[in-house]
Amino acid sequence: MNEDKQEQSTGLEAHWPLDEKNGAFAADLVSGQTDVVSYALLQPRFTEAADPQWRPGVCGGALLFDGYSTWITRPVEKAPKLSDAFTVSAWVAPRSYEWGVEKRLSAIVNQHDREAAEGYILGMYRHGSWSLQVGIGGSWHELWCHHKPIEKHTWSHVAAAFSKSEGVMRLYLNGEQVAEQATPADRTMSPSAADLLIGKNNQATVLAEAFRHNMFDGLMDDVRIYSRALTVVQIAAAYKEALTPYGGSAPLIPEADIRLDRTPLLKDRHRPQYHASPPVHWMNEPHAPIYFNGKYHLFYQHNPQGPYWAQIHWGHWVSDDMVHWRDLPIALAPEKGAVDPDGVWSGSAAYDENGIPALFFTAGDDSASPNQRVGLARSRFVQDGDSDLICWEKHPKPLIVQEKGQGMFGDFRDPYVWKEGGLWYLLIGSGTDGQGGTALAYTSENMIDWTYHGPFYVSDPLKYPYLGNMWELPVLLPLGKDASGSEKHVLLISPLGPGADVEVFYWIGSFDRKEVRFVPDHEEPQLIDVGDFHFTGPSGMVDPRTGRNVIFTIAQGERTPQLDYDSGWAHNAGLPLRIFMRSDGRLGIEPIAELESLRGEQLCEISETTLAEANQLLKQVQGDMLDIRIEFGVDEPADQLGVWVRQSPLRDEETLIYYDRSKSELGVDRTKTTLSSEERTNGIQSGKLELSGEALRLHIYLDRSMVEVYANGLKSLTTRVYPTLEDALGLKLLGDGQQKVKSVSVWKMKSIYL
Repeated sequence: MNEDKQEQSTGLEAHWPLDEKNGAFAADLVSGQTDVVSYALLQPRFTEAADPQWRPGVCGGALLFDGYSTWITRPVEKAPKLSDAFTVSAWVAPRSYEWGVEKRLSAIVNQHDREAAEGYILGMYRHGSWSLQVGIGGSWHELWCHHKPIEKHTWSHVAAAFSKSEGVMRLYLNGEQVAEQATPADRTMSPSAADLLIGKNNQATVLAEAFRHNMFDGLMDDVRIYSRALTVVQIAAAYKEALTPYGGSAPLIPEADIRLDRTPLLKDRHRPQYHASPPVHWMNEPHAPIYFNGKYHLFYQHNPQGPYWAQIHWGHWVSDDMVHWRDLPIALAPEKGAVDPDGVWSGSAAYDENGIPALFFTAGDDSASPNQRVGLARSRFVQDGDSDLICWEKHPKPLIVQEKGQGMFGDFRDPYVWKEGGLWYLLIGSGTDGQGGTALAYTSENMIDWTYHGPFYVSDPLKYPYLGNMWELPVLLPLGKDASGSEKHVLLISPLGPGADVEVFYWIGSFDRKEVRFVPDHEEPQLIDVGDFHFTGPSGMVDPRTGRNVIFTIAQGERTPQLDYDSGWAHNAGLPLRIFMRSDGRLGIEPIAELESLRGEQLCEISETTLAEANQLLKQVQGDMLDIRIEFGVDEPADQLGVWVRQSPLRDEETLIYYDRSKSELGVDRTKTTLSSEERTNGIQSGKLELSGEALRLHIYLDRSMVEVYANGLKSLTTRVYPTLEDALGLKLLGDGQQKVKSVSVWKMKSIYL
């Protein structure tokens, strides 16, 4: 061993190179111990077992921490005994920054109890700031580095040192000292009785029982612990030595290396495979659809840290056909010094004065009142020429700050923007004083300066209390002219607040451009979907390629936090839908035709038969990823018609989709959907559907836990099913055996991710 190497190894108590490449253990080269790597999918409940995700690093390999379930544990009795001095170092490349719940750090390495003032923690905080915190002589000491944050998606070498003899704590970034703080003279670190953890805070804040905040999210390599305080010369030498193979600069990280891989979830028996979803973790509503340069872009609310709601970013997909979606890097993230330090919440997309996409978003800033403002991000397409629209530049100031008297103060979110002629229009969700929810209206001639026009439409809260006191996600789309030649629009909203029914409601009516008001043709709001809380969060656009109105929604998962934790994902998008005005003046709704491109093998084609004969033929048809079309005869003798899906051979589990003609009701009966006592999917969901003498036509999409039903182009029913039995795959029609069945067609559907 040469002199430099020997000097670097002196006092080295633990060294995890993280070069394993596979498996669930991390070897410590100093002690010879192997430490357990925790990961949610090591013993999965719904998919095949998978190792933690290992990646290339700076010094060899690296471990990709998923932000919620990945960490390394060294039991306290086997941890290095530190007291008078220590140094902790590691190479890190964060994927995202946590919000900093309870002002606790996202731990890199720690063995501490903050409240007892014992031990130490090296970790990150909001927007990449970072800290060494140590319990010394019965008090807690914190050394911070705010001015040189740890950058995302970039390798950084971090080191932290404490010295009793010098009475000092120091932080080092990429071989340079960046912070220093004096500590009580001649005082040792108070030892902690906690385990040594890498990637997880010893005192992580609990969320919904299952989850923990204060976790590291990203790549980590070459973790070292010394029982002495290294000097800046020694730390700089180690930093330079690691970069020698790369010519002195840290290696670039390919997007694929820092992105969590969706492959382990492709065999999850409940995760949809032809509905759009993030690679892993949480999403809520998809929003801001826009078409540009031959591609469709769709964004979504996303937590990159885990399958729970927190630190919301904008995820991003791109597609040639609105069916096959490709994952792109996160488009917008909360940023220090920008308009959105505390969250980038829902919004929309529109074209700027040059026809280039621009994003309008709800900018979260908890230091401001109200904390919700309208932000703008412009595409850098002109500068970069990137048709994937990966790079966005935020406007430095909020476009609109809510003033008192403009709606319900403090509830001001989800801007929806479109351009007509030389004028941009903006609707934003809010409420009114005692008059229920509303969308507030604004206009602009330059997309920067906006004029307030008041409530766009206010319903009667006494007549319709289920519309709540606040509306989210307003959408206005043109429907063309009705039979009398009058131009019509549809207004979509999602209610919130006490007594609110969180669904997608709509009115058809007229858009008064002069007054910037909506005048409905019917006072009572209508539902698009008659499921329960599975079709929410609307967004929409007029497709420039076809002229269609297309809407997108979130399909809620309806599971417990523990099931979300165990699964590694929560929620997905619903299928893209075309909405239009029918000849009878009612709103039509149909899945877009491009979905037929996902059809694989046709499993059956039945025509002009009886229900009993059709059921005989359906005995051979099974699947959990199917496209099903059923048309019954006009003269149905039975009050109820429908189909059981996901039916097990002994009917222990089954889900019934039905239409009750006597009640004009479309529904789903989930009383036997699952034998699991943990799943929340149960009971009956239903709503009104007037067929006016039409034969019942059902178009059903099964995609593992997803069930989407479209009846006669008038209503949808979206729901979830989580059978426990792997053979719960059958189909069976409901009705009188002699009932006429005009046709039944069933196709297997292909995954959009294989």
